[in-house]
Amino acid sequence: MKRVLVTLLVAIFLFTVSCKTENTGKTDSNGTDKIDTSKMTDEEILAKAKEIQKEVITLDTHDDIDTKNFTDEKNYAKKLETQVNLPKMKEGGLDVAWFIVYTGQGTLDEAGYKKAYANAIDKFDAIDRLVTKYAPNEIELAKTSDDVRRIHKAGKLVAMIGVENAYPIGTDLSRIEDFAKRGARYMSLAHNGHSQFSDSNTGEKDDKWLHKGLSEEGKKAVAEMNKWGIMIDISHPSKEAIRQMIELSKAPVIASHSSARSLADHSRNLDDEQLGWVKKNGGVVQTVALNSYLNVEKAKKRNDARNKVYEEFAKKEGFKLLKREEAMKLGDAEQKAYMEKRDAFRKKAKPLVDEALKDMPRVNVKDFVDHIDYLVKKIGIDHVGISSDFDGGGGIEGWDDASETLNVTVELVRRGYTKEQIAKIWSGNLLRVLDKVQEVAKGLQG
Repeated sequence: MKRVLVTLLVAIFLFTVSCKTENTGKTDSNGTDKIDTSKMTDEEILAKAKEIQKEVITLDTHDDIDTKNFTDEKNYAKKLETQVNLPKMKEGGLDVAWFIVYTGQGTLDEAGYKKAYANAIDKFDAIDRLVTKYAPNEIELAKTSDDVRRIHKAGKLVAMIGVENAYPIGTDLSRIEDFAKRGARYMSLAHNGHSQFSDSNTGEKDDKWLHKGLSEEGKKAVAEMNKWGIMIDISHPSKEAIRQMIELSKAPVIASHSSARSLADHSRNLDDEQLGWVKKNGGVVQTVALNSYLNVEKAKKRNDARNKVYEEFAKKEGFKLLKREEAMKLGDAEQKAYMEKRDAFRKKAKPLVDEALKDMPRVNVKDFVDHIDYLVKKIGIDHVGISSDFDGGGGIEGWDDASETLNVTVELVRRGYTKEQIAKIWSGNLLRVLDKVQEVAKGLQG
């Protein structure tokens, strides 16, 4: 009798497992159930994606800005040529844009710090004008996850602020609190070039380092960011600096715009060891839609072909092309004049570039979601998010600007992600980290 009962129980268990497998479809190596969409038509997938995108909050953690697009005559309330602006956000269903207070790395002296600080404040002020003067009925600044949900529920777009490069802090760490009051909710301690706080990933190129990770001031900056509720962004610093930040931080960190190095070997991406650190820390990696960070081979072929056209056309036009490092060494007026001439040159060369690239495959949304798939399998659904780097080099086939945001959701649906999983990837994970960072800050302030 016991043997019959045991056999019956085993049969019931196996039947239950079979039913679950049938209902949920495939399961990845990290235990994340997905839906089997192999029998869905493209129309059904699109309809499902539209339905999901209406119900979740879509959030992009990295959108660069140029303050010339934040004036009375020309601003984001209008459909500009920029990849992000309010009409394009509405068209594509992008609910939250993190506008970036970016400062290029300059000299580590008082003159450099003064210039960098002025640049940062100019960008903070520009974002403030957008939400208080140009389009207060369309977009509002959020400083907490509750703000995000409240503003979104009211039918408005949401603005948030990230600081790319802490260089403008100079030697005055009290500016970290000031930046937090202005709305900054994440900050990286370095960009392309070593800062006063941290080594940059760019040191990999020649194996030259300034601090062997973080400087002593950098370690203090980590503590200040924890105290004032600013998420620590690890997207640009060196691997050793990232290790030290995670070790020192009392709160989870984020990579605001990085992808998986195992799929695209670029120093701006995170290798499997770093991904493990982020998972253990409770942080999140915001996969970035930037060509060379997603598919090195495709990006290199197109870049080489584009540069060949530029070089040949420059000779014909008698225009001297400068390398980025050379342009950055110019004085302010010279640099501005050069950039204007370079932009006009590129515009004139565009038909030739388009012809040279027409048969070369672009990095696309599938490549982008390949990285999301990899990260989900490697570190789990709770540690993966989305960023574009629009107006700062980002943009891929299928997600070239904010108006095409739905295409990302379509591909996630096609890969079998559920509404709950897509909600986490689009915004839930990042907002969870923000909540934890602000919880830690309250404790430290108290």
